[in-house]
Amino acid sequence: MKLRLGTRGSHLARTQTAGIAGELARLGHETSITIITTAGDRSPATSFSAIGPHGVFVREIEQALIDAHVDIAVHSYKDLPTGSPPELTIAAVPARIDPADVLVTNNAAAAEPSHGLPIVDGARVGTASARRQAWIRHLRPDIAVVPIRGNVPTRINRLRGDLDGVVLAAAGIERLRQSPLDGVADPVTEEFVLRRLSPDTFVPAPSQGALAIQCRRSDTRIRAALEAIDDNATRQAVQAERALLARVEGGCDTAFGAWCTADRSSAGTYRLIAWLEHEGRVVEATARETDLDALVESAWIGLKPP
Repeated sequence: MKLRLGTRGSHLARTQTAGIAGELARLGHETSITIITTAGDRSPATSFSAIGPHGVFVREIEQALIDAHVDIAVHSYKDLPTGSPPELTIAAVPARIDPADVLVTNNAAAAEPSHGLPIVDGARVGTASARRQAWIRHLRPDIAVVPIRGNVPTRINRLRGDLDGVVLAAAGIERLRQSPLDGVADPVTEEFVLRRLSPDTFVPAPSQGALAIQCRRSDTRIRAALEAIDDNATRQAVQAERALLARVEGGCDTAFGAWCTADRSSAGTYRLIAWLEHEGRVVEATARETDLDALVESAWIGLKPP
C-alpha cells in the first residue's frame, strides 16, 4: 500500500516521521512524507500560552488528513488536544521512549542535585512550558525562569549566551541522536552537561515521549496496517494520563503533569503520579489501581482543590 505521511517541518518532527515511515516500509508499504506548516510553527511568541489554544501545532495537519492530502499524520502525542475531529482516529501509539525531562547546562553552571535540579544557585533557565516553569519555581525558587522557544539545537545554543540551563524532553534528544536524516548532529556536545530529571520528582507532560499516529476513521485498510506498529502498554498508559488531563481541562497555559506506569510492586496494578499548580501551589497526587478508570478517578480526587 502507498501511504502519504504528514508532519511538521522541524528536524525532530521529520526524524519521528522518518522512523515511522521506516517501520511501515519494513512491513511492505511504500511511503512518502509531506511537510505541513502549522500556526504554532509560524508564531513568534516565546511562550506556548501566548501562541494560542492547545492544538496549534496539529490543526493544519489534521485538516490535511480530512481533506485527503495525506493518509497518515505523525504527531508528538503531547501536542494533540484531548478531543480530535470526529473524522479522525489515533490508529497507533508506538512504543514510548523516555518520558522524562532533562536539564541541559553549560559546564560552568552544572552542580550536584539541589532540591531536584542539578544547577548552581541563582541560575537562568529557559523553557516555554508553563508546566516546567511551575515545577522549577516549586523546586528552586532561586532560579530565574526565562521564556524561550525554538527547535532543540536553537534552545541549547542559548547556553552559549544568556542562559545557564534549558529544560527539554529526553525523548527529543534521544530521537535526534538516532536520526536517520542527513545534517542532524547530536545537539548536546561536550561543552554541555545533560542530567535526566526523574519523572517521580519532575513530573512530565501527559503522553510525553509517545507518538500518535492518526488517520481517517473511515480508512479501514490504513487502520489495519497501522495496528502492526501499535504498542498496547504505551497506549494504556497514555490514555490514563490524557484522561486525567481532560479532567483538569488543561492546555498549554496549565501547569499539569502526569506519568502512568506499571506498578512493579504489584502485578496488574498501574501507578499514576500527577502534579497540578493551583493558585501558586503545586498539588501532588499518586494513585494505584488495577482498573484504568478507577486509577484516573483516584488521581483526580487527590488533585481536586478543596
